[in-house]
Amino acid sequence: MRRQAIFRRRPSPWRRLRRLLWLPAGFVLVTVLQVATVRFVDPWTTAYMLARRVEAWSAGETLRIDYRWRDWDALSPHLPIALVAAEDQKFPTHRGFDFDAIDAALARYQGDGRLRGASTISQQVARNLYLWSGRSWLRKGLEAWYTVLIEALWPKRRILEIYVNVAEFGDGIYGAEAAAQRFFGKPASALTAAESARLAAVLPNPRRFRADAPSPYVLRRQHWIEQQMRQLGGPEYLRECCG
Repeated sequence: MRRQAIFRRRPSPWRRLRRLLWLPAGFVLVTVLQVATVRFVDPWTTAYMLARRVEAWSAGETLRIDYRWRDWDALSPHLPIALVAAEDQKFPTHRGFDFDAIDAALARYQGDGRLRGASTISQQVARNLYLWSGRSWLRKGLEAWYTVLIEALWPKRRILEIYVNVAEFGDGIYGAEAAAQRFFGKPASALTAAESARLAAVLPNPRRFRADAPSPYVLRRQHWIEQQMRQLGGPEYLRECCG
């Protein structure tokens, strides 16, 4: 009798399969809710900010995160186009992935064995908000999934608004308002085209490069970004997707 009772309590293979199927369904539901919520609710922090706090705590450092949200209308019109010119010039037209840039990155990888980034702004938003730094295939897969959700659930203007506010412009300095106040002593709404390009120029490595003490490399990159901004047509370039 005891053996029969134990046998009856074992779940059938079909029930086990149904339980396993709930895992991907639950993952999809949670991630969709995560992304859908941020379309309307400004994030109070990001995964990268939390990771930076943990990193500083582990090293015994004292770190103050400076993060000040500003809505789209409170940003200089020069800043979004500076970031697009520097990071992702096809942003208005792609659906989250720049396949030409990916092909070029793979070709360079086959040539010198170094994999350089080909991330769009949408991918960077996905990574900054929800994921961790690193190059594992798991993280890249999750980044692609979140990117698909972001492009499906947010308008382009919201994607760029989030990016301007969560990008790291210096060690512990997140978002355009904190960077503008720290480096130029003015609000993000008052940034000039040159100052916007300077902030965009440090994005490849904001803990190494400084907007308030630019190296020759940062100045060269700033001038290149300013040139690209003019060639794209300035803020008007984003009017159709983000106006």
